[in-house]
Amino acid sequence: MRSLRLALAQIDVTVGDLDGNAQKILEYLDRARSLRADLVAFPELAVTGYPPEDLVFRPQFVEENRATMRQIAQATRDIAAVFGFVDADPEIRNAAAVAFDGNLVDVYHKIHLPNYGVFDEDRYFKPGGKCPVYVVGGTSVGVNICEDIWQETGPSTVQAAVGAEVILNINGSPFHIGKRDSREDMLSARAAESQVFVAYLNLVGGQDELVFDGGSMVFDPTGRKIAQAAQFEEDLLVVDLEVEEALRSRPPRKRVATAESQGAPIFHVSGRANASPSSPLTRSEPCLRDELGEVYAALVTGTRDYVRKCRFERVLVALSGGLDSSLVAVVAVDALGSENVVGVAMPSRYSSEGSLLDARALADNLGIELRTIPIEGPYSAFLEALSPQFQSAEPDATEENLQARVRGDLIMAVSNKLGWMVLTTGNKSEMATGYATLYGDMSGGFAVIKDVPKTMAYALAEHRNAVGPKPVIPRSVIEKPPSAELRPDQKDVDSLPPYDILDPILKAYVEEDRGFDEILAMGFDEATVRRVIALVDSNEYKRRQAPPGIKITERNFGRDRRMPIANRYRPFR
Repeated sequence: MRSLRLALAQIDVTVGDLDGNAQKILEYLDRARSLRADLVAFPELAVTGYPPEDLVFRPQFVEENRATMRQIAQATRDIAAVFGFVDADPEIRNAAAVAFDGNLVDVYHKIHLPNYGVFDEDRYFKPGGKCPVYVVGGTSVGVNICEDIWQETGPSTVQAAVGAEVILNINGSPFHIGKRDSREDMLSARAAESQVFVAYLNLVGGQDELVFDGGSMVFDPTGRKIAQAAQFEEDLLVVDLEVEEALRSRPPRKRVATAESQGAPIFHVSGRANASPSSPLTRSEPCLRDELGEVYAALVTGTRDYVRKCRFERVLVALSGGLDSSLVAVVAVDALGSENVVGVAMPSRYSSEGSLLDARALADNLGIELRTIPIEGPYSAFLEALSPQFQSAEPDATEENLQARVRGDLIMAVSNKLGWMVLTTGNKSEMATGYATLYGDMSGGFAVIKDVPKTMAYALAEHRNAVGPKPVIPRSVIEKPPSAELRPDQKDVDSLPPYDILDPILKAYVEEDRGFDEILAMGFDEATVRRVIALVDSNEYKRRQAPPGIKITERNFGRDRRMPIANRYRPFR
């Protein structure tokens, strides 16, 4: 029976690292060849890294990436390969090279360019117009890119109609909660409706705010998933597709001779049909994570890659003894190792003894160094210097923010002197409402939990304590009422609604774009809804000045949600 041994190289590449990306592609090319694969595929824009953004406006960058593509094509001895790069013909296009035995056979140009959410591909690329089919080892393979397969009557439908037996879709598809299920449903439907094998290959790793979760999959012509790659880690998924047997009962397709008229030219890549692979494949199925497991893995992956790809070795985390800083420290250790994470406690006159003990206990549990820099001296000096300006004013948030800014200056000074990146500890609930200090606790290089609502931060802390060999976040950290400890007996609920009320309102307003009346209809108090919306809308200027952070929800602050700063519109009167 005719079959195709297909290898999906789920790799982590770095934007702009043409040489490094090429080296990794060649390594996986050799691995696939050693396993006697007929065809090996690599992710969308694997040569440049994804997304390359405005680098594609630089002609030198585009030409160097094309030269790298040709070098990779020359290395395809005895194996066919599909890999993403930026083409120029002369229009700039999101492209997939198809190569075999040292030759570039063809280039596919992505047809459907997403321009929503985090995607801006209309800004950078021109769409393609052809849906080619490639004959590899006697099997007809339709190649397309990412968004192309999400279209119900897109390139995959055309390619299947003119004889494709396998649809190979290469991706740079970023993670958000629920994305895996929606992908799987869509891919299963595409396979079943066209009665073809569908192989979905995804990028893995972090790039700025985005995390790519891998999870590459293969579906048979009935829509059944038959192979699954690991999530959040590099993997080489190799599968034997028994094409002839699986498609024996499929209704006859249009003749291949009609392909040109369908905008689907046929290219004969390799003529060697694989009747029986010489060595059987053995592989254990990866364990798929639940929702919290996916989010936690995304935070670890995004932190690891951002720090390393920006060429930092160690990070600093301001440990207050609270939940958020504890969670960030644990993520950092899981991402970088305890030897590369340093905690900094900066107690003030308002810091409780319990919080200091909790910070020390966490550091001990994680095996990280904890440095202590009291802020009383510089804080008192600031108060003294400012006393002539403040003499007739009562203490308020100014003095509270001053403490946060002293801490920001101190930890950034340590960062500056030692060359270690500062990870900030603010969560999405705080970023949404402006419950953070500009140039204070917002100071740093990367905001690990910027897109994590406070209620989810609690759930993630419990999750991490449950999956490790022993709990690392002290129970007292999780159970005590959250507080910034910037004044006596301060609690977050003094300034914000309780988080179990605040977070659903924020999700409705920020992530779902629900109107004022719609949110009221959900059962929330009118005054509370007005207050929350006003806080969100009036703090856009702060969020614009916050460091980048990992996207884990369907709509984050930054790449997804882009609101004007000077904005007088309110959804209520």
